[in-house]
Amino acid sequence: MSPARPRTDTRFVCQTCAAEQLRWEGQCRACGAWNSLVETVVDRAPVRRAPAGLGGGAQPVALGDVIEPERTRLPVGIGEMDRVLGGGLVPGSVVLVGGEPGIGKSTLVLQAAAGVVASGGDVLYASGEESPAQVRLRAARLGLLGTAAAERIRLFAATEVGRILDAARDSAPALLVVDSIQTATTDELDGPAGSVGQVRQSALRLTELAKESQTAVILVGHVTKDGTLAGPRTLEHLVDAVLTLEGERYAALRVLRTAKNRFGSTDEVGVFEMREDGLAEVADPARAFLAEHEADVPGSMVVPTMEGTRPLLVEVQALVAPAAYGSARRTAAGLDPNRLALLVAVLARRAGVGLGSHDVYASLAGGLHVDEPATDLALAAALASSLRDAPVDRGTVAVGEVGLLGELRQVAGLERRLREAARLGFRRAIVPRGSRSAAGAVPGLDVVAVGSVREALEILVGPARAASPRGPGRS
Repeated sequence: MSPARPRTDTRFVCQTCAAEQLRWEGQCRACGAWNSLVETVVDRAPVRRAPAGLGGGAQPVALGDVIEPERTRLPVGIGEMDRVLGGGLVPGSVVLVGGEPGIGKSTLVLQAAAGVVASGGDVLYASGEESPAQVRLRAARLGLLGTAAAERIRLFAATEVGRILDAARDSAPALLVVDSIQTATTDELDGPAGSVGQVRQSALRLTELAKESQTAVILVGHVTKDGTLAGPRTLEHLVDAVLTLEGERYAALRVLRTAKNRFGSTDEVGVFEMREDGLAEVADPARAFLAEHEADVPGSMVVPTMEGTRPLLVEVQALVAPAAYGSARRTAAGLDPNRLALLVAVLARRAGVGLGSHDVYASLAGGLHVDEPATDLALAAALASSLRDAPVDRGTVAVGEVGLLGELRQVAGLERRLREAARLGFRRAIVPRGSRSAAGAVPGLDVVAVGSVREALEILVGPARAASPRGPGRS
C-alpha cells in the first residue's frame, strides 16, 4: 500500500504579506493591498524540524561558549560590493540581490563568485533561468574562462530546492548562488514557481542550509512594477542582507544599495559602470554624477550629498515651462515628489518664485536616487534658475534643508561635503547660516552662510523680479 499523501487544499494567499484567506476578496485584510489575493494550493505537510546545527545547537549554551567562526568575512573581490556588505560575505549568511530586468544582477553575482574563488573558496552556481551554456557565454564576456573560476565555479541547472541542497552538502562550497529565487520550487508544495508559498519555503530551506553548514548564500530576486522585491515580505525578513542594484537600463552607471544588513551599515553605496566586459568599479564616484556642460545653463545646480560615509556631488536639473492646459504637472526622477511639491509651495510663499501655473520637472543626473533633505536648497535654486532663465555659476555648490517658513536648516557632515567639493574644483558654497562654524575653513572654497532660501536665491540667481503693475491709472 502506497503511503498516504499529505492533505492539500486551496487558499487565497496575499502576494504582498502572505496572509491566507478562505475566499477571494478585493483587498487583503492583513496589509490592505488591493487585488493581491491569488488562489494557491496549500500542502498541509508535517512541519519540518530545523537541523540540530541551526542556531548553534539543539541545547541552550552560554554566550561565551559559542564557537567563533574561523573566518569572519569572505571577500568577493569587488571593492564597491565589499564596501556595501561591510567587508565581505559573512559565512552562513543569506544575501538577497534584487533589481530590474537587464540591470546587471547576474553579471554582478557571477563576478562576485569569481572573486570568492580568487579568495580561495569554491562556488556552486544553481541557475534556474539560464542554461549552463548561457552562463558560460556570460563568463566568456567577463574574461573568466582562462582563470581559476572556470574550474572552481560549479554550474548546476536545477530549480528544485532539494536537489540544490543535496549538491551543496556533497560539494561543501564557500558560496552558493541561486539565480533566481523566483524559479526555485520545493516538492513539499504543489504551487507554481514564483508563488508566495514556493518562494517562502524555498528561501527558508536555503537559509537552514546556510546556518547549518556556514555556507554563504546569494539569492537573486526580481522586482515588481513599483520597484519592490517580488515575493512575500517574509522573504526580506528571512535573509540577512538585502542589496538592490539601481540605475537606468540605457545608462552606464549602476548604484548598489543595501536596504538591510545584519552585519554592517545600511548607508553605504557602491558605484559601478556597465561595460562590455562587465561591471567596473568607478574610480572617482564623487565626480561620476556630474554632467559636463560647455557653458552655464539655466536649471542646473550641484549639491554635495552624503551616501553613508562617502560624499557624492550630484547635479540637480530642473525644467519649468508654462502649463498648456489643465492643472500643472509635478514630475520628479531620483527625488521625492512630495518634497518637490512642498518646495514649490515654499518658493511661492516665502521667496517670490511663483510656479503654480507652470509644469515642473526635476531630476538627478546619472540616474541616482537621493532622499536626504540636504538637496532642498539646490533643487530650489535649479527651479528658480529655470523659471527666470538665469544660469547659476558652475563653480558654486549649494546644500541645506528648507523649512516651511523658508529658513535653512543645518545638515550633517558639512565639512566632508565641502572638502570634496573643493577637491573637485568648486570655488563657492552656499550653506545654512548656523552651520558655517561646523564647516570650518576649507582651503580654496568661499563658504557663504545664509539664513533663508530667499537670501540664497538672491545670491545664486539674482533678486526676484518685481511684478508688473496692472489696472487703470497705473504706469
